[in-house]
Amino acid sequence: MKRELVNKVVLLVLVLFISGLFLGMIRQFLMPIFMAGIFAAILSPAHRWLSGKIGGRGNLASILIIVGIVLLVLIPLSLLIGVVVAQAISVSQSVSPWVQSFIQQPTAVTAYLEHLPYYEQIMPYRALIIEKAGQAVGNLSTFLINSLSVVTMQTVTAVFSSVIMLYVMFYFLTMGSALLTKILYFLPLHDRDERRLLDRFTSVTKATLKGTMIIGALQGCICGSAFALAGIQGPVFWGTVMAVMSIVPVFGAAIVWLPALIILALKGELLGVGILTVLCGAVAGNLDNVLRPRLVGKDIEMHDLFVLFGTLGGISLFGILGIIIGPIIAALFITIWEIYGKVFAPYLPEVGPLFGTGQGEAPPGEPPAEPLEPRASPEPATPAPPVACPEPPEPPANGEEETVRKNDEPADSAS
Repeated sequence: MKRELVNKVVLLVLVLFISGLFLGMIRQFLMPIFMAGIFAAILSPAHRWLSGKIGGRGNLASILIIVGIVLLVLIPLSLLIGVVVAQAISVSQSVSPWVQSFIQQPTAVTAYLEHLPYYEQIMPYRALIIEKAGQAVGNLSTFLINSLSVVTMQTVTAVFSSVIMLYVMFYFLTMGSALLTKILYFLPLHDRDERRLLDRFTSVTKATLKGTMIIGALQGCICGSAFALAGIQGPVFWGTVMAVMSIVPVFGAAIVWLPALIILALKGELLGVGILTVLCGAVAGNLDNVLRPRLVGKDIEMHDLFVLFGTLGGISLFGILGIIIGPIIAALFITIWEIYGKVFAPYLPEVGPLFGTGQGEAPPGEPPAEPLEPRASPEPATPAPPVACPEPPEPPANGEEETVRKNDEPADSAS
C-alpha cells in the first residue's frame, strides 16, 4: 500500500513538472492555440453542417472554412489596419500644430471660452487651463506615436500568430471532439461540473463575439461616417477608436464623439454638431439597447461591472485580444465559484441579516434565532352571557290541588 502511494506521488510530480516544462516551452504559441480553440468551438456547428453537405469529408470542410476566414475576415482586417495606421499618423501630426496655434492666439482662446457658462469665474484660470490642455494633447500625441510604433513592430508577429492559429484550427475542427473528450477525462471534476464550465465557456464566447464585436463594429461605422460628414480629420481612425471604446458600459463611444461635439460647438459649426448629435447620440447611442438583448440574450448572464473589468483587465493583460478573452475568464471565475458553493454547501454556514437590529436577530457569536410567527392582534373581549336564574315552579291550578289532596287522604286515614 505504501509503495503504491509512493508511485502515485512520484507520477503526479512528474506529470506536473513535465507539463509545466512543455507549457513554458510553447508559451509564445499559447495565445494562437487558445484563439484557435475559441473560433473552432464557435464554428463547429458550421463545420458539421458543411461536412454533411459534401459527403462527410471533414478535412475538406475544415479547409473551406479556413479559406473563408482568410478571405472574409483577415484580408479586410489587414486593409482596415493599414488605413487606421495611416490616419492615426496624420491625426497625431496635426493635433499638436492646431493646439499651438490655438494657444498663440489669445483672442481666439477668449472667444472659445466666452461660450462657456460661468465665464467670469473661469477667466482668472485661463492660462492654467490652456497650459494643461496643451500638455494633455501633447501626451496624447506621444501616446499615439508610441502605440503606432509598437503596432508596426508587432505586425510580423501578428501575421505569424495568425498562420499558427489557422493551422491549429484545422486540426481542432477535424478532431476537436476527440481532443476535448480526452481533456475532460483527465480533468478530475464531476461530469455535470465539466459540462457546466464548457457550456459557460461556449455561451460567453458567442455572446462576446456577437454582442461586443458586432455592436462595436456597427457603432464604429456609424460614428466614423458621422465624423466624415462633419469634416473631422481621420474618420476611419476615430471610428475604430469608438468601436473599441463601445465596450465600456454607460459611456462607450461618447468618450470620443462628445468632446468632438463640444469642440465643433465652440467653433460655431452647427451643421457638424447636428450630425454628431443625430448619428452618434441618437442612432449609435441607442444601438446597444436595441441590438444587445437580441444578439446576446441570456447567454452572458454577468453584471456590467464584471463585463467592464473583465474587458479592461483582459486588454491590459492580453492586448486587443483581451476584448474576447477577458469576459470569458470573468465568466469562468463566476462559474467556478458557483460550483464551489454547490459542492461545499453542507460545510458552509447560513448567513443571517447583515445590517440593522431587527426583531429576531441574534447577537454576534450566537446562532440566529428561529423566526417568530406574526402575533395576531388581540380581539375585543365579548361579554359573557348572563347566567339564567332558575324560575320558581308555578303554583298548581285549583282542580289539580284538590286532586292531590284527595289522593293523600287515604294514606292519612290508613296511617
